[in-house]
Amino acid sequence: MSGAPRVRSINVADSESRPVLGPAGNKAGTFSARKPVSKPLRKAEKLAEKVASAEEKKTRQSSMLTTSPQLHSPSVPLTRSNSAGSRRKQYVSKPRSVVSDGGLDSPPDGSQSRKRCAWVTPNTDPCYAAFHDEEWGLPVHDDKKLFELLVLSGALAELSWPAILSKKHIFREVFADFDPVAVSKLNEKKLIAPGSTASSLLSELKLRAIIENARQMTKVIEEFGSFDKYIWSFVNNKPIVSRFRYPRQVPAKTPKADVISKDLVRRGFRSVGPTVIYSFMQVAGITNDHLVSCFRFQECLNAAEGKEEYGIKDETEKKTENGIESDLSVAMDELSFSSDL
Repeated sequence: MSGAPRVRSINVADSESRPVLGPAGNKAGTFSARKPVSKPLRKAEKLAEKVASAEEKKTRQSSMLTTSPQLHSPSVPLTRSNSAGSRRKQYVSKPRSVVSDGGLDSPPDGSQSRKRCAWVTPNTDPCYAAFHDEEWGLPVHDDKKLFELLVLSGALAELSWPAILSKKHIFREVFADFDPVAVSKLNEKKLIAPGSTASSLLSELKLRAIIENARQMTKVIEEFGSFDKYIWSFVNNKPIVSRFRYPRQVPAKTPKADVISKDLVRRGFRSVGPTVIYSFMQVAGITNDHLVSCFRFQECLNAAEGKEEYGIKDETEKKTENGIESDLSVAMDELSFSSDL
């Protein structure tokens, strides 16, 4: 007979490995007869410690509040959350540059406190920003200035406004201070010769066009009395007010620019396409394309509306001056006559 079967004690942990069914098949793993009891005990102990520490903190805070009444001053925050909230409020209240209605709203620091057209940003070239603030869109009625703006608008096909403005003094020297009569008499061969100052500014095609346009402008002045009367007659002597709100609304050319371009070409002008002419209309104030949110929009409007008033005032002043001069001449004649006697 065989001996009695061995009985394994259930109080001893089973450290032997045996097959356990897992998701990947049968694998050898250790099987524990009982779950350890130590983990729940540890959790309970930790929880009790946390509760005790929290109670100690509360008692310490209450004792500090009772012993330190000066902390209740409104100038000193009681908690960290209040100070953080005040920091957040201070941060939000700082002025920032924002764009509203297509205009740039700059922080109030002197000249940048005014809204400008959205294409004039804090990174814009200073000379171009000054050009926008002082010249662009202001109605022009002087023939020499109109010729200058026509020349510079034609140069936009090869250069940008900042580049043109940085070389403006060279343009003035080369083109006789933009006097159309003087430019029409320039020696074209010397002007376009390689190595000349003019050749460093623009291409030969543009230089020839400027001289030819000066010749044609003198003819227009002879016909109409001034180039100012001719060019402003296309808009009935009143600027076109666009009232654009966003930069995307500003066109590159308009039907009115196309009409002016065709008439100039018919008269012999060169390099005066609709796009060039519209740029000329914008800079000469024939059209007011400042965004409505820009401070220059209203200033250019006021300048255009005041032209007629200034004209009337000039006429009355001339009449007054003529009357004073005639009275003086009569008085001088009487004085000389009495001295002869």
